[in-house]
Amino acid sequence: MTAIIMKELRTYFTQITGYIFLALTVLLTALFFVAISVFALNPNFQSVLGSTTMLFFILVPTLTMRLFPDEIKNRTDQLLYTSPLSVWQIVAGKYIAAVILFLIAMAVTVIFPLMLSQFGELPVSQIVGAYVGYVMIGMGFIAIGLYVSSMTENQIIAAVATAGIIFLLFLADTIAGGLPADADSSLIFVGVLVAAAALFLYNSTKNVIAGIVLAVVGFGAAFGLFQLDSMMFDALIPRVFNWFSVFSRYMNLTRGILNMSDIVFYISFALIFVYLTVNGIEKRRWR
Repeated sequence: MTAIIMKELRTYFTQITGYIFLALTVLLTALFFVAISVFALNPNFQSVLGSTTMLFFILVPTLTMRLFPDEIKNRTDQLLYTSPLSVWQIVAGKYIAAVILFLIAMAVTVIFPLMLSQFGELPVSQIVGAYVGYVMIGMGFIAIGLYVSSMTENQIIAAVATAGIIFLLFLADTIAGGLPADADSSLIFVGVLVAAAALFLYNSTKNVIAGIVLAVVGFGAAFGLFQLDSMMFDALIPRVFNWFSVFSRYMNLTRGILNMSDIVFYISFALIFVYLTVNGIEKRRWR
């Protein structure tokens, strides 16, 4: 796996992709820093990082769009998949390389709070929390970009699709506010989730019985709970969307509150998309 990581890092810096990503990250952070902390005389660097989260839909596609399409373009994909490395090692190596480049960019931006520290005392715990949250969100979005790039042979399509998914996640809180909150709609929503889970189980295992059992048990449990106490379904859809909101959890971290549940959420978010990437590649290999 180390060989994959080193190969990807060399590719980032022998091509222009790595330099574009580093330059964009530092430049855009610098612009927000000047606008918020210098011109507006606001020493709150957490606001700078919080404002730049909206730029993830530009930065992350730049970082991930070439991860798998490049292998197809250079005709090294079959050589890679027939190597002694497992698909897990290949995917993890590519993911870790992208995360390392992202962390390098984040390390460079530390210069901005250090500049602010020359003019007064800074809330170190809040800045550290903001950086932790920023890195966690970035790792999750890189996993999304990794998954999307594994599904297409075209870098442009991979970039646009990744940007679109990240943009929708950015709008999740706004979307949640306009969703129906009545119990009947929530029951239908739960039914759709159960059906999706059953289809995912069948798609992963090709076990029809397991998929049907999960669907029957899930539908039965949802309907039983609804009959028992329908009030627990009130506003369930907005609550689910808010629970899965990537950015609302970030606000806790910017206040210096390192909640373990938030950390676990971000790690799980990234691991799910890494798993989906591996699963998708494995299926295409044996098709």
